Amino acid sequence: MDTTVKSSAQTQERSNHNGQETSLWSSGFGMKMEAIIPFLGKYRPFMGRCCQTCTPKSWESLFHRSIMDLGFCNVILVKEENTRFRGWLVRRLCYFLWSLEQHIPTSSDASQKIMENTGVQNLLSGKIPGGAGEGQTPDLVKKEVQRILGHIQSTPCPFLLRLCSWALLWFLNRLFLNVQLHKGQMKMVHKAVQEGSPLVFLSTHKSLLDGFLLPFVLFSQGLGVVRVALDPSTCSPALRALLRKLGGLFLPPEANLSLDSSEGILARTVLRADLAPLGLWTGALAVFRRLCNCWGCNRRVCVRVHLAQPFSLQEYTINARSCWGSRQTLEHLLQPIVLGECSVVPDTEKEQEWTPPTGLLLALKEEDQLLVRRLSRHVLSASVASSAVMSTAIMATLLLLKHQKGVLLSQLLGEFSWLTEETLLRGFDVGFSGQLRCLAQHTLSLLRAHVVLLRVHQGDLVVVPRPDPGLTHLARLSMELLPTFLSEAVGACAVRGLLVGRVPPEGPWELQGIELLSQNELYRQILLLLHLLPQDLLLPQPCQSSYCYCQEVLDRLIQCGLLVAEETPGSRPVCDTGRQHLSAKLLWKPSGDFTDSESDDFEEPGGRCFRLSQQSRCPDFFLFLCRLLSPILKAFAQAATFLHVGQLPDSEVGYSEQLFQFLQACAQEEGLFECADPNLAISAIWTFKDLGVLQQMPSPTGPQLHLSPTFASRDNQDKLEQFIRQFICS
Repeated sequence: MDTTVKSSAQTQERSNHNGQETSLWSSGFGMKMEAIIPFLGKYRPFMGRCCQTCTPKSWESLFHRSIMDLGFCNVILVKEENTRFRGWLVRRLCYFLWSLEQHIPTSSDASQKIMENTGVQNLLSGKIPGGAGEGQTPDLVKKEVQRILGHIQSTPCPFLLRLCSWALLWFLNRLFLNVQLHKGQMKMVHKAVQEGSPLVFLSTHKSLLDGFLLPFVLFSQGLGVVRVALDPSTCSPALRALLRKLGGLFLPPEANLSLDSSEGILARTVLRADLAPLGLWTGALAVFRRLCNCWGCNRRVCVRVHLAQPFSLQEYTINARSCWGSRQTLEHLLQPIVLGECSVVPDTEKEQEWTPPTGLLLALKEEDQLLVRRLSRHVLSASVASSAVMSTAIMATLLLLKHQKGVLLSQLLGEFSWLTEETLLRGFDVGFSGQLRCLAQHTLSLLRAHVVLLRVHQGDLVVVPRPDPGLTHLARLSMELLPTFLSEAVGACAVRGLLVGRVPPEGPWELQGIELLSQNELYRQILLLLHLLPQDLLLPQPCQSSYCYCQEVLDRLIQCGLLVAEETPGSRPVCDTGRQHLSAKLLWKPSGDFTDSESDDFEEPGGRCFRLSQQSRCPDFFLFLCRLLSPILKAFAQAATFLHVGQLPDSEVGYSEQLFQFLQACAQEEGLFECADPNLAISAIWTFKDLGVLQQMPSPTGPQLHLSPTFASRDNQDKLEQFIRQFICS
């Protein structure tokens, strides 16, 4: 098919789209009316559990035992039964009556709690020099705290809170068909509330409407008023006074001073007691636009709020510090291997922290900064894991990775069902259910700007992705499915890197299956790929070592059937544990000495070996897994090619724009539209900075990127590109 669509065809498609869509789908092609359910068997999967290593007590005590079989509730469904009253008038005033009955907890002891805060107590005791509290009596400091609290917040007004909750309930019912909340997740939050400690909600915003939606959901579930930090410069005095009554927090004037200034220490200490950012005007604008789009239209959507398992922050801060090991920069870990100067991967972790250095973060000690960064990775990993996979992500992944030239709808429906089942088998939730054909119709209607539907003579339909910008949009959607198959995708690309030097890339699957792959070789190749890929893509637990991650990847490849264990000729079977001998170290150990594990003192057999499985489904599944990572790997390879083309020195923003334009040009020439993403360009530059390919130097106009002397030669640039391309499967 042509890479461009004729303008006349586009015009005809736009004019006839609404009229022909029904007729296209009304033509039956003998498909079975299969139902898609968002669970396997009886139970729904649950993701987003807190870390068992860093928070073992929270893992056990705050988990709801029957969370798997609990359903959802619609938090905006308020009827007569949700009030204490009944009758004709109540049915018309149920929103208002419901808002009157909401519990609003009082916070009269806020100043006393802040006075008991560790930071404030340190100021009183003189442990922190300087600040408004030094040399003053506790009574004067308490008055100063109350003065600062007067700037920051005021007591919420129950009448205004009820009025706003009624207004939000009215708005949300016109924006959405329903707002779903998992009952089991909510029970875990309520269980955490019963512990008595204040709750801190860390949210990853999926929509501009979250600023209005999340406070309403938490308030409606009896969790009280969420304290939200707002920028005073964006609000008028009247609006600021209103938002204070609704639970808004505002910075006092002295808190905006420099971090090393002694005048604002007390104000900043008070302010650090609980903060949550909220985009006020962006959220209001999103509500207005959504209302304008929905006015007079019945096509409303559903939304789901996901809550990961709560955990004790105090428990985390105690246990997380014990998990810190030695780390090295990517330049020391990977650069010698890329250049061929070394073949052994150092036994240490990668140091790569890309958390933006905000003012409050820089005010902390270096050890505390590291604690906050790793906490953010824990939270982000849990939030990604607990988010449901949508039908658009599954459909986009199939069209991008398997059917860029088009596919029959009957075949696409079967693969949609298969990929949904594979997602559920890996313990991830999906945000859809219903008849298979209806789901496909709805999903393709959401993607109608990026796909073309063509009728064929058998009564079937052909679905063809649009080349540009359709494939670029499909690539962004498919990234939402990557966490589900990430371990298998890393393993498949690592296996690809092992085979690239042994068999031709286009060699048959049977020929590749002959090769014997040792466990040590697989570990090394997986480690190289883990070091190359950015942390924000892999989202590993900070307390998890790379070798544990390697073992997890290898286990996943075995579980999904891609690798089969193979005994090497003449070796003792791995399962033969009866012939293992005790080492001399264990023989002389006293009987009461349990200082180290006995499992470490057995003579381990030789490393295991594996072959690629010869099952009929394996070649397609292997290619599918490899192509999941191909957008980012191809972007990295093109960034290596761009090293001898780009104009340096340049600022990071300027060089990112240069690289993005290069990716767009390559997309037009080679059809790699999935790589033409500015986020991939930025990720490649950050990785190359960590790898020592690019160096940042100060200049009068600001920091400038330079090409490092090591990679100034074309030969080393080619080695870098070759190293990346070994993991790419065409």
